[in-house]
Amino acid sequence: MNLPTPPPNAIAALAPTGKLRAAINLSNFLLVSQVDTDGTPHGVSPDMASALANQLGVELELRTYKNPGDVADAATKSKWDIGNIGAEKARAEVINFSGAYAEIESTYLVPAGSPISTIDEVDRPGIRVAVKARAAYSLWLEENLKHAELVLTDTVDGSFDAFVEGKLDALAGLRPRLMQDLGRLPGARVLDGQFRAVQQAIGTPRDRDPAGIEYLAAFVEAAKAEGLVQGLIDVHHVSGLSVAPPS
Repeated sequence: MNLPTPPPNAIAALAPTGKLRAAINLSNFLLVSQVDTDGTPHGVSPDMASALANQLGVELELRTYKNPGDVADAATKSKWDIGNIGAEKARAEVINFSGAYAEIESTYLVPAGSPISTIDEVDRPGIRVAVKARAAYSLWLEENLKHAELVLTDTVDGSFDAFVEGKLDALAGLRPRLMQDLGRLPGARVLDGQFRAVQQAIGTPRDRDPAGIEYLAAFVEAAKAEGLVQGLIDVHHVSGLSVAPPS
């Protein structure tokens, strides 16, 4: 990769123990395509962490978390050095994020016979929306929806169940997952467009030397410009994930 040798203070900020401890969110199936029986994850996210470790010249240690909320909770506990999760305002209180390296469309699924035909029509009084709590897209909805009611669940599968069993008006989620759910609900529709493009980025705890995030940001921009991110998307055969534009 066409990057200068990382300065010592950047290496110290990103790998203070001599290893790059990378927090990997296992709940995003676009970024983690497979998990071995021993718990080792494979996919775009782990490979991005591996590429960064190579640039820094340090060993990689993958630390896995069930969901992005758990990654964010550990940011102030010295549990990890970089965290691969969606960049959102609430998380940025404790995490410094690079620019996005990839994007995922977030939209809604509506049931058969629903009068809702556009994304804007969802945010109305009386509309109930099922969504997984603490996902990047649910954090955005919590801050931006003015009228619709969010029904929060612990898991993506739980949000689907709440949508069906509660006969709710919409199910919010990542487009690739909603397209899978579509096959389970005859007559349901996934709305065109997006309410949010989830910005998949790499973060580091805010209490680190700024040299760390400066190098991390440069790494992400080079990874996009030189084709690394697109190459990983292709290698792992991921549909629904796209390279983010330059920051």
